[in-house]
Amino acid sequence: MRRWNGWGDESNSMELPDSAGKFLQQILGKAKPLADCSLDSVLAQVPESRLPEHALVSTGLVTGDTATGGIASGGLVTTDKEQRVRHAKGQSLPDWLAMRSGNIGVFPDGVSFPENRQQVQALLKFAREENIELIPYGGGTSVAGHINPQLSAKPVVTVDMSHMNQLLYLDEKSQIATFGAGTPGPMVEAQLRAKGYTLGHFPQSFELSTIGGWVASRSSGQQSLRYGRIEQMFAGGIMETFDGPLEMPTFPASAAGPDLKELVLGSEGRFGIISEVKVRVTKLAEQEKFTVFFFPNWQLATNFCREIAQERIALSMLRVSNGIETQTQLKLAGHEDAIKWMEKYLRFRGCKQGKCMLTLGFTGSKKQVKATRQQIKPLLRKYQAVSTGGILGKRWAENRFRFPYLREALWQEGVVVDTLETATDWHNVDHLLNKVETSLADALPDVKVHVFTHLSHVYGQGCSLYTSYLFPNAYDYQSTLERWKKLKHAASQAIVNNGGTISHQHGVGKDHAPYLSVEKGDVGMKVLANLCQHFDPNSQLNPGTLIADNHFNPTVVE
Repeated sequence: MRRWNGWGDESNSMELPDSAGKFLQQILGKAKPLADCSLDSVLAQVPESRLPEHALVSTGLVTGDTATGGIASGGLVTTDKEQRVRHAKGQSLPDWLAMRSGNIGVFPDGVSFPENRQQVQALLKFAREENIELIPYGGGTSVAGHINPQLSAKPVVTVDMSHMNQLLYLDEKSQIATFGAGTPGPMVEAQLRAKGYTLGHFPQSFELSTIGGWVASRSSGQQSLRYGRIEQMFAGGIMETFDGPLEMPTFPASAAGPDLKELVLGSEGRFGIISEVKVRVTKLAEQEKFTVFFFPNWQLATNFCREIAQERIALSMLRVSNGIETQTQLKLAGHEDAIKWMEKYLRFRGCKQGKCMLTLGFTGSKKQVKATRQQIKPLLRKYQAVSTGGILGKRWAENRFRFPYLREALWQEGVVVDTLETATDWHNVDHLLNKVETSLADALPDVKVHVFTHLSHVYGQGCSLYTSYLFPNAYDYQSTLERWKKLKHAASQAIVNNGGTISHQHGVGKDHAPYLSVEKGDVGMKVLANLCQHFDPNSQLNPGTLIADNHFNPTVVE
């Protein structure tokens, strides 16, 4: 069973060792966890649905007739209260605090689970006729407020795409696979691997997030160095709009004007509902292995990454943690005796205070992997890398999708954790990193904030920066939320005012929308606003997402 107020499956968890608790107290001080509310107490708050009486609306859970494409007799939209609770929030920190406190605020008036394109089209027709807002919902993993209903005079229906979860067709000659947009990561890979293929898109949210959500938010997977971001994989598909389907045919390349796929990538539900996704897939690799190296300092580690990217050496992943993140990961890992021996060895080899941990991914045929290892050997020597064997890389691979469960473990210690990410050109990396980390460290003068960063996606031009920050919860939920608001605003300003994009992989949603105009400029914002007006003249498709109501307000950013 999926947690109603947190991440993932209730049967999964990630426990902190005793040594981690001591470390957290040292850096943040003692904190007292806040009490969680019960699901029953939240269900008691759910108001009556404002949806009109209609053949498509039911008070019970419903499914559609997938054989005929028709609407089941029970209806297509349910007003079931528990489903409305479970679809009210995503996974941002404000969402987490809302679910834990029970102060949800706004609930959708109904939830729909369409099973085919015809049912999505029926929902759009229903919404247009009855003046209803629609919010597309993939895996509910948004950390930027994409799927949260706003206070509105219109009824709101959340459109859960999870029943459209099948591999519909695989063109092996062209290596293009067609999926229902609600297919989650594990089902994408399982269905492809059964036929000898992989998509290779592995965001940290892989367990829950969906292929349609990846397209809608311009997602990036951990092995983007080999497979590319979702925009390199996205070959075409269908977006259902109020005016009918926008069908994007697959071409290897085209010079026939602007690429309409670019309108759909990153559209976040503002123009329509993605129903089918066609992606470029790859034959399964013979070999895949992840290896960890340590570098004496951040400069050597990042220079290594830059040279790898610019020389186009065929690794599948490069991820380097700065000194504070490296120290934090080693402290939270437990296994104190083993870590002590490893650190002693690293000191002997010149990796002391400020050392940085780097994880490499080798993926491909045996011949390719062997050639890649030979290519990087001179660079490892040049930048003074130290190997500690294969165990750390193996453990990273085993736990790569479990790290979101760490928020629960930290919460039980009274510690709040959040992340943010950006990307910039290589010449600006250190400047931007310093500005972002300093903005977070200084945002709460009377509260200790522990900040660290890793570089997780590299390009010849630049790289992403992924920053995590920990702070103790306040004495109540509202005060804890106010702490987050100050931190988030300070870091977002630092990003957009210092040459970074407001999002490299999490999308814009509602949380980042106030900062988008700095990146896009007045003309760019007008283009986006006009597109929203064209596809959605009555503001019924995920309003407030991507473009904020105050998107022309020049006072948002100092």
